[in-house]
Amino acid sequence: MIADLKPYAEYKESGLAWLGEVPSHWTVLPAFGAFKPNKARNDGMKEKTVLSLSYGRIVIKPAEKLHGLVPESFETYQIVDPGDIVLRTTDLQNDHTSLRVGMVRDRGIITSAYLALRALPGVSPDYGFQFLNVWDSSKAIYGYGSGLRQNLDFSHFKRMPIPIPPPAEQAAIVRFLDWANGRLERAIRAKRNVIALLNEQKQAIIHRAVTRGLDPSVPLKNSDIPWLGEIPAHWKLSPNRAFLRVRKDLVGDRHAEFMLLSLTKRGVIVRDLSGMRGKFSSDMGTSQEVRPGDLVLCLFDVPETPRTVGLSHHAGMITGAYTVLESRSADIVAFLELFYIAMDDRKLLSPLYSGLRNTIPKERFLGAKTPIPPEDERAEILIAVNEKTASLNTAISRLEREIVFLREYRTRLVADVVTGKLDVRAAAARLPDEELLPDLAAADDEPDDLLIEEEDDA
Repeated sequence: MIADLKPYAEYKESGLAWLGEVPSHWTVLPAFGAFKPNKARNDGMKEKTVLSLSYGRIVIKPAEKLHGLVPESFETYQIVDPGDIVLRTTDLQNDHTSLRVGMVRDRGIITSAYLALRALPGVSPDYGFQFLNVWDSSKAIYGYGSGLRQNLDFSHFKRMPIPIPPPAEQAAIVRFLDWANGRLERAIRAKRNVIALLNEQKQAIIHRAVTRGLDPSVPLKNSDIPWLGEIPAHWKLSPNRAFLRVRKDLVGDRHAEFMLLSLTKRGVIVRDLSGMRGKFSSDMGTSQEVRPGDLVLCLFDVPETPRTVGLSHHAGMITGAYTVLESRSADIVAFLELFYIAMDDRKLLSPLYSGLRNTIPKERFLGAKTPIPPEDERAEILIAVNEKTASLNTAISRLEREIVFLREYRTRLVADVVTGKLDVRAAAARLPDEELLPDLAAADDEPDDLLIEEEDDA
């Protein structure tokens, strides 16, 4: 059905370079003719349900994540209703990745740092959301705003042309996109489920190798570490400080000489600064140097981060939120990475947490004991794990590329339909009356590689 879509018969200029031509029978209104700001304040704490914009979704914020906020502070929040559209309009200069537009599904309150819009009569909230979402995903939003950090206000784009189809056509567009997003999301979820199974296989291989070794008949002994259990009798338990030393060399004025690194599920990766992908500190000089062979740790808010440890194969710099450790032994630090990946994957490090944010103090990590095999056995374990997981990594990478392709295809399809490049009226009329899964597209917008310094919510 999607392959059969055709353009409209006649077009006219929209007045926007990024939008191009729109169907000739669509009305083009300034933004203030399609939306109005919703400025309802939460005076007197009329509403208590706190909402959050997270990866393109407006979600109810759990009570445990309301760090440092007290009820009185919520009086400064704004009240939003289902159908309202929320835009995160701050920091356009430093963040070119976060999804900035979300549709409200639950009545509640959200920070007044965001802009809440309400569709005017004649404009479907769902269509209005889809258009603003395309404005965001096409990166056209970054041409607006003011100030050093390019903060955005409604006054900055209130005269921006908005193409408005007739009401029945808006409904057809929304219906078609719900159907198409559902099909694409099911395909993406199926691939993610396979990736999860492959990752479980990897975890089992790694966990077995770094806690029991390669010989299933080897005698075991109690490690006296509750979260670890038994280990081979001939392995030594040594504190991490015997192999690792914290190093924090700030790059200062030399920051332009370094690549920017981040710790993700795939390990320590190089960030793409050329496309401004992601959020970046306004003061790169506070970043710290990372050298090949350094172990990078995320020791704060551990349960909410995708990865606690990664071994860097790059020279670069990384935000001071991480802890950088150097080691004199390449094979020991590689084994330590595998060991703590295995512990992290199974969430076995909770005894090391402390404080409200579940932080692992550096000294506690350095004092924690790790089972260390003899040198020749360490080498055998590293080789065996690499061999046993190579085919799994290849399959996972292929599936991840396929998911990226499907996401890109979905983004392009939504943009073409919402901006009138494709006519879906006939296709929408032929759609079966099947039950659509709610908010499918948004449910997959959370990236696979979460970076600990990235967070959509203010």
